Amino acid sequence: MPLSDTALRNAKPRNAPYKLYDAEGLFVIVTPAGGKWWRLKYRFGGKEKLLSLGTYPDTGLKEARGKRDEARKLIAQGIDPSAYRKESKAINTAAWQDQGRTFESVAREWFGKKYIAWTPGHQKKILSRLENQLFPYLGGRPFSTLDVADYLAAIQKAEARGAIETAHRLAQLCGQISRYARIVGIAKHDVAAGLTEALTPVRTKHYAAITSPSDLGHLLKAIDSYHGEPAICHALRILPYVFVRSGELRGATWKEVNFDAAEWVIPPERMKMRRPHIIPLAQQVVRLLHSMRDYSNTRSLIFPSSFSSSRCISDMGLLNALRRMGYGKEQMTVHGFRTTASTLLNEQGYNRDWIEAQLAHAERNAIRDAYNRAEYLPERRRMMQEWADYLDSLCLAHQLQ
Repeated sequence: MPLSDTALRNAKPRNAPYKLYDAEGLFVIVTPAGGKWWRLKYRFGGKEKLLSLGTYPDTGLKEARGKRDEARKLIAQGIDPSAYRKESKAINTAAWQDQGRTFESVAREWFGKKYIAWTPGHQKKILSRLENQLFPYLGGRPFSTLDVADYLAAIQKAEARGAIETAHRLAQLCGQISRYARIVGIAKHDVAAGLTEALTPVRTKHYAAITSPSDLGHLLKAIDSYHGEPAICHALRILPYVFVRSGELRGATWKEVNFDAAEWVIPPERMKMRRPHIIPLAQQVVRLLHSMRDYSNTRSLIFPSSFSSSRCISDMGLLNALRRMGYGKEQMTVHGFRTTASTLLNEQGYNRDWIEAQLAHAERNAIRDAYNRAEYLPERRRMMQEWADYLDSLCLAHQLQ
């Protein structure tokens, strides 16, 4: 009796595989794991053979019967459907190879589509991963011939040397390129999907940060007493007040600062989330910026490097200053000022949305995000001045000790 969709849906797994027959050699194997595999039994050249026709329900009953009928037509013409399938696959693969599209050519094409939306730093980072860690192993290979094992072999070289996070980044990069290739018709399948499942999980890293008011006061006193390169000193004194990302502060230019409005507007190309960010400037920050003008002179950068006026100070310069003050990597980091501010402002009862907006964290709801940026500016302005006054009080308390 031929199969029905109801019988297929209701077929339950058993301890051992079993078969459900349809007609003319078509049947389904039901596995103990619950899989339902279509097979066609036929004879060719005096031998009994099996042809895989897909899985149910991805391949429905009607589609499976259609595939069976196509196979039987080939048999009637003296053609083995299994051999025909292999030959067709080989021809298709050769056709893709004839296009001459290597992994490197496809990756560079993908990069050319995407880079315009990235910061220069991110562009350089992605290109470096491609040229130094993927192209040496995959670059010259025809794209259509690559399979998951090829991608894993390249990615796991980073994993083998202990660079687990880098391996995950490379897996994501391969996945994006493979997905692009499929969408634009360069490849038939996205074979690089899900590569991270085969990698060692990344341990979440937390930046060391001081969250005790007393310890923060001690740090602020140390920063205030620190003597070194003027740009480093001023940057470290300003950073606790504004708690932006290190690169956003170090790359600041004078044209971004509006002294009349007491605002610093970071343009989207310098922001991680690619959107402008308004930072209300407390009186203390305005004074420090005016002081910094005496050192930067006519240069466009607020914190120019002592080695080159066209380059800003480095993140390592700020970090080394903290280390010279006696703060090890387990105590405080440059990025830690963001955690410090977030923790203490939340503890003091400030509105979480104000804090998140000031940290320039991504808002999942784009409409709400635009609303927040406009609506919370007066509240953030008050919060930032009160925060600056609070920091001064902590520093003063330690100076009086």
